Amino acid sequence: MSDTLPGLRNESRRAFLLGFGAGSLVLAVGGLPLLQAAQEPKRYGGEGMPHGLRDDPQLFIEIAEDGAVNIVCIRSEMGQGVRTSVALVIADELEADWSRVSVKQAQGDEERYGNQDTDGSRSLRQSFAALRRAGAAARAMLETAAAATWSVDVGSVAARHHEVVHAASGRKLGYGELARSAAALPVPVAGSLRLKQPAEFRYIGKGRTPLVDGLDIVSGRAQYGIDTRRDGMVYAVIARPPVYGGRLVSFDAAEAGKLPGVIRILTLETPPIPSGFMPLGGVAVIADNTGTAIKARQLLNIQWDDGPNAGYDSTAFRAELEAASKQSGRLVRNQGDAGKALVGAARRLAADYYLPHLAHAPMEPPAAVAEFSGTHCEFWACTQGPQAARAQVAQALGLPLENVTGNVTLLGGGFGRKSKPDYIVEAALLSRIMGGKPVKLTWTREDDIVNDYFHTVSAEHLEAGLDADGKVSAWLHRTTAPSIGSTFGPDPLHLRAGELAQGITDLPFAIPNIRIENPEARAHTRIGWFRSVYNIPHAFAIQSFVAELAHAAGRDHRDYLLELLGPPRRIESTALGDTANYGEDPGQHPVDIGRWRHVVETVTREAGWGRKLPPGRGHGLAAHRSFVSYTAVVCEVEVDANGALSIPRVDIAVDCGPQVNPERVRSQMEGAVIMGLGLTLHGEIHFEDGRAQQTNFHQFQVLRINETPREIRVHMIAPDDFAQPLGGVGEPGLPPVAPALVNAVFAASGQRIRALPLRGQIKAAG
Repeated sequence: MSDTLPGLRNESRRAFLLGFGAGSLVLAVGGLPLLQAAQEPKRYGGEGMPHGLRDDPQLFIEIAEDGAVNIVCIRSEMGQGVRTSVALVIADELEADWSRVSVKQAQGDEERYGNQDTDGSRSLRQSFAALRRAGAAARAMLETAAAATWSVDVGSVAARHHEVVHAASGRKLGYGELARSAAALPVPVAGSLRLKQPAEFRYIGKGRTPLVDGLDIVSGRAQYGIDTRRDGMVYAVIARPPVYGGRLVSFDAAEAGKLPGVIRILTLETPPIPSGFMPLGGVAVIADNTGTAIKARQLLNIQWDDGPNAGYDSTAFRAELEAASKQSGRLVRNQGDAGKALVGAARRLAADYYLPHLAHAPMEPPAAVAEFSGTHCEFWACTQGPQAARAQVAQALGLPLENVTGNVTLLGGGFGRKSKPDYIVEAALLSRIMGGKPVKLTWTREDDIVNDYFHTVSAEHLEAGLDADGKVSAWLHRTTAPSIGSTFGPDPLHLRAGELAQGITDLPFAIPNIRIENPEARAHTRIGWFRSVYNIPHAFAIQSFVAELAHAAGRDHRDYLLELLGPPRRIESTALGDTANYGEDPGQHPVDIGRWRHVVETVTREAGWGRKLPPGRGHGLAAHRSFVSYTAVVCEVEVDANGALSIPRVDIAVDCGPQVNPERVRSQMEGAVIMGLGLTLHGEIHFEDGRAQQTNFHQFQVLRINETPREIRVHMIAPDDFAQPLGGVGEPGLPPVAPALVNAVFAASGQRIRALPLRGQIKAAG
């Protein structure tokens, strides 16, 4: 790792101490440069927000006079362990004693911290170097302060586990003893820093680091958004239009208003669609507790005008998408002459794949508390995007951005839903209406599922031409799906470059003739970022089709996939059409076929690929690259004579580059397997008359305990050093799960599943 990375700011002592109090060393460190996707304008509330990102963190370290170290985390903690991982990177370079480190959550503040949006699997991969520099700079300042105290050369002292030691004399000073004098020093510039060598790491890449929130979580002391309390707080729920774009016609609050505890019943304006991050409007009930508010809402006699999407039927829309995918669409990648090669192929195969809408359904539904004071507004929320929330609240209330304060609580799951701050804006609007009283807004499970920013629906049409040896000579792929951009502006009808570059235009297969098209698809509901985003449908279609091609060619699936990948090599991603892959610099991360092959070879070896299985059992394989990481999955399934499915074992291999916190990498892969299996088996939001037909977990099921694999084995591949860029962890494990499962079902039963969810499609033997 180079120690000449750009950008530490020289800060005055006044700037260090501002807001913390004298006697502490407080360090503000600038990090990565502006990363701006050229074709995606950066604007809160717009489609460019998560793609054109500014990740220039100013990370703060406070060392108190008693030696306690407090580290500020700018990312949101929703179960991925980011508060622990961020802290351990800084603590390692700082040479801090982990038992004396605590973590404080940052407020939303783009000017101070840069981009804080927690999605795109980038919390560590785009700030790891800056985190290290922060720790190293603080360590250097402590060493300098100690050397000055002893009147010795700074090169003769060294920080060692929360102390600075002068080896020649045996003298030691604790960090707390040095905090005041170190705080008076300027922050060293990046070029003067000595970053640790990997062999010196104490915490990075090592063993199991306890979660900083772990004890609070298991003991019930942890504070989530839904736990927030303020003096004088009132409680709210909202009846929102059941159809996207619908509007309130009338309501009768007579019976609801009679309930003891009901304070007020009022309306919220419905904005024109697309509404972006703004609320959907509707009727709000304010009460002295949430239970009463929910009961009162049930008594409202509401009439809705369902608007332009009143006729949305997802069954009919599926047929529309599939018909579009059979016709030529906008050309997005053209290599060779796939049309001619398909006509001249010795054998031609085609297949169609379908994935329905999905709901995020985090365990903690959206919740927020807001308090409006006339000129200021402060909110507390389980949010992945505190800065977007600040901007939207400021816009909705007509306040300057600096007059909005955003506090981030723990999140009980997110998966991308809590990047959208409509629920926070609702709470802020209600607080203003209530004369500044703090308002706690709670979404019920039904609210969350019915009014979600759904994962897109998708129809994928693939064709391939095989030569006489069964090798693929031509590849045609048409992907047809509504774009997330439709939620934030006039319906674009086509997927954006960053959406296409999630497994489609960046397809690296060694095929001479490739043609990729994107027919039109119009959105009829809110579409939003979901864990792994468009990688889910793209990986499902491509990896399922590869298995079908291998079977048609009479080849082993593993060997066939490796042949399609070709020999180890690095391909510039821009050569594959990867011009804006979810916030990455164009061409920043070449596709490494050697790494891709390695995860396939590792997972198949560890899963016992090729061993003879009993009748009714089968192995299925899939692999994918996303968020600069490579993952491969082998599912082992059993299908009995009655068509009942069980999953004895799942193996997953991951190469995410250097592993900062291996235990969290492992847990994220395990979680991706569980979530992926649940979505594959059960995940579907179906629409009739514009309304989501699933309302709670009895209809939109998550994986049940009896369906869980008896064994999940995670195989982590890490480089020998930290010179390789970090990849993402939170999302890359999910895309290969669905195709691996359906490929295994085929191997076990001979039944090919091309549309999800899988439930009900497996037939009894015979």
